[in-house]
Amino acid sequence: MAKEIQPKDTTRAMAYEFWMNAPNPMVTFFKTLDVTNLIKVSKRKHMKFNMLLDYCIGKSAVGVKEFYILPVGKQLIQYDTIAVNTIVKNKDGEVSSCDILYAENLDTYNKEYLKYTSQVAESCQDRDLSADSMVIGTSAIIDTEIDGAVGMNSGIFNNPFIIWGRYKKKWFKYYLTLSFQFHHTQMDGAHAGRFLANLQKEINSLK
Repeated sequence: MAKEIQPKDTTRAMAYEFWMNAPNPMVTFFKTLDVTNLIKVSKRKHMKFNMLLDYCIGKSAVGVKEFYILPVGKQLIQYDTIAVNTIVKNKDGEVSSCDILYAENLDTYNKEYLKYTSQVAESCQDRDLSADSMVIGTSAIIDTEIDGAVGMNSGIFNNPFIIWGRYKKKWFKYYLTLSFQFHHTQMDGAHAGRFLANLQKEINSLK
């Protein structure tokens, strides 16, 4: 469920005043993660690496309350749930967008991920949950290694967005550099830093 709230009634009141009309209110952090455990779990459970990373992203976000508030137009919207978006290559060789509602249980999330990404790939129709959930956008550019990417500030799409490329191997560990873009009205750097720290923690603890 989504509802409009008054900025003055939230901890983001000052940020709303400062950043809602800023020419570029988006902030981008770059972070290199140790994804060794994610690869081990992927191989052991025969689960997709990107699905596992999306799951960890969702699990990391639910522990940061700022993720539940998002500027939409000139409004501040509060959500009860969080979803993670993934880009799907469809049957026409193009890309479609698929939102997956975060579920705490990994097996449940995996089933939903496989079900809906398959449907989107076959139908070539986007699955959009943004009316009811705060959606974290993701884009995996797995054909190449990248050091980072900065998303555009469209003034329309204010959702947090994460981009990554191919992971790299160094000695016996695997590393992945990603970029995390967020709207400064939604959160400050400290909140974004906490999310990224949570993400590394969740990757390490995944079983």
